[in-house]
Amino acid sequence: MNLGFLRRFHPDSAHRTEETSTGLRAGLSAPAPASGRPRPLLARARACPGSLAGGSGATEATVAMELAEDWLVESLRLYQDFHAFDLSGATRVLEWIGEKGVFVAGYESLKKNEILHLILPLRLSVQENQGLHPERDFKVRHGGFSDRSVFDLKHVPDTRLLVTSGLPGCYIQMWQVREDNDVIEAVSTIDVQDREESLWPRMSVFCSKAPGILHGARLSGLRTVDVESQKITYSSGTADSESLSCLQVLDANTFAFCGNSGRLGLVDTRQKWAALETVSPGSGSSGERWCAEVRNKGQGPGPCIASLGSDGQLCLLDSRNLCHPVSSAQCPVFKPSPDPELLRVTWAPGLDNCLAISGFDGTVQIYDVTSWDGKKTQAEPLFTHKGHIFLDGNDVDSAPLVTTHTWHPRKPRTLLSAASDSSLHVWDWVDLQAS
Repeated sequence: MNLGFLRRFHPDSAHRTEETSTGLRAGLSAPAPASGRPRPLLARARACPGSLAGGSGATEATVAMELAEDWLVESLRLYQDFHAFDLSGATRVLEWIGEKGVFVAGYESLKKNEILHLILPLRLSVQENQGLHPERDFKVRHGGFSDRSVFDLKHVPDTRLLVTSGLPGCYIQMWQVREDNDVIEAVSTIDVQDREESLWPRMSVFCSKAPGILHGARLSGLRTVDVESQKITYSSGTADSESLSCLQVLDANTFAFCGNSGRLGLVDTRQKWAALETVSPGSGSSGERWCAEVRNKGQGPGPCIASLGSDGQLCLLDSRNLCHPVSSAQCPVFKPSPDPELLRVTWAPGLDNCLAISGFDGTVQIYDVTSWDGKKTQAEPLFTHKGHIFLDGNDVDSAPLVTTHTWHPRKPRTLLSAASDSSLHVWDWVDLQAS
């Protein structure tokens, strides 16, 4: 099946999901709308040609169109490969299953949201570009509906189980990806201790013979629940009410947390709560929010924790001394993140000392963390993906917001990114400095 536009998935249907689309290779064609007719590039900029006759609106439209055309030409040099698709709704979830599959899920409130298991096009599944392939678009392998918005989704490794979290946040939903048909079905729920209207539980998965779901909206409510027995196997036991922005399991016994205030901590579940942690870097900034990610072991020397603030401050820390950042830099963002819930920083699994950030605008920025030293220096990105801004003729101010991104687990320079306009991009960037 071709992606680009996805019709609604009907779980009660006896047939596999239907969908239509045309995939996009940068500079060649655009995703097809529901009618199936090709949609021209820069469609929004050219939608009202009469507005070009004069006035500030005409000037802005002309400038936006020219910038988009310049980017389109430049993209032939910037990307080794580039594909763009339209989902039926925006997603905050891009969760890998193996090297060829990814889960997406809608997050709109007061409606049913799709959860889809997509298979990458064959062209993106092979290790190297080996000529033309007949299948250039995603295929829907499984699908289902959630009654809630889906803000996070995790696949439980070596199983057919998923867990999702969102609002209302009073429970975590567990799902099964059926083997005998194409349905993703809800099978059980996990109660959450912190039941606050505006908070939803963060999650991570302990991978072992008896996998467990670590979850919580605040430090005080952190728990691990055994997937099979649904019994609580760990509880933080602290009265600390710090609200959480992210959780990350590191091995069978330890996990990392990042609080919304920027507090970072490493926790050993075999011991009574005594987290090794930082003080909040954002304690002097009113309303600043933070997220973080720990680099996997074996991904090269140097700092292993990256922490990103909603004002664009990026800090690198060593897990052995969380009280003093190894270095920090200011990323070139035009304004603080308009939605700190969408802040994301990720280490590249196949490149030493590279990370990506998003959640400030319609871009994804990639950095070489060895390119700056000292404190509070200005960092310059190694590469900036602007496809979500320019591909549809937007200007910077009206561009959609990138909602999430993820690195391909095996292709070192390939990323997936999604935006609030329901666009989904797959891109392999060129390191122009190295070339």
